[in-house]
Amino acid sequence: MAETKTKILIVEDDLDLSEMLSAYFKVQDYDVLTAAWGKEALELVQSQTVSLVVLDIRLPDIDGYEVCRQMRLQRKTQNVPIIFLTEKRDRVDKLQGLELGVVDYITKPFDVQELRIRVRNAIARAVRQTSSNPVTELPEAEQANQHLGELLMTDDPWAVLLIDIKGMGEFRESYGFVAADDVLRAITMMIKNAVREMGGGDDFVGHLAPEDFMIITTPEKVSTLRSRITTRINQSSEYFYPLRDRETTHHKPDVEYISLKSGVVQSDSTVYADIDALKATLLATTTETDKQ
Repeated sequence: MAETKTKILIVEDDLDLSEMLSAYFKVQDYDVLTAAWGKEALELVQSQTVSLVVLDIRLPDIDGYEVCRQMRLQRKTQNVPIIFLTEKRDRVDKLQGLELGVVDYITKPFDVQELRIRVRNAIARAVRQTSSNPVTELPEAEQANQHLGELLMTDDPWAVLLIDIKGMGEFRESYGFVAADDVLRAITMMIKNAVREMGGGDDFVGHLAPEDFMIITTPEKVSTLRSRITTRINQSSEYFYPLRDRETTHHKPDVEYISLKSGVVQSDSTVYADIDALKATLLATTTETDKQ
């Protein structure tokens, strides 16, 4: 399977410059999107997944500051690196961009080789930062998969515990991203505290997916960990909701509220062909956890 090219968006109303940059970065093996209007750029970053935006400040409709501001308000684009490309040279303009989270600032006329290096470096920094979940600060799936791969090659006994948080989508729709992020942080704290109290110093805690927590521990500790984590989360779940809504969470069986599924796989005589087979077995073991 061919590797997916890194996708960048160039937002520039000077069509000659836009075409030149597009052709140049395509030769550098990037997948390039272009937009001449701010609103068009906002539509593109929502419909496409881009790794970086090169953004002119002066646009025909809304300016680059507003494009940047709106990108930072959206979950999908809040961490996408943005490089301002502009004729403005005033320090105030530069500071305004930096306050909005712009990662770099290049004034026209510019050296296209320098721009290429800045684009490459900005994307590399963003990739390094995304190795951890931005909300929980736990390792993401790439590191989790590496640890699972190591289990397939060791003779030491091991156990993997999966904690699957259900209903976060509905919660997020009702209460917003900020409240949902607070819930995930609270759950992360409960899991980390339980591992610190009941687990071992070498235990790994990370994500298989944004709302799937994975703990790698030892067979003798996994049952205690599972019980401690599920009990603490279930006992706290009603406090995730505003006070006015806590009573209603117990009287609407047709509505999915935040709940918990968990599963365990342990080292035994089973031979797993690869990481995917191990993860499939782990997911198949997950069951709904009754509230205490």
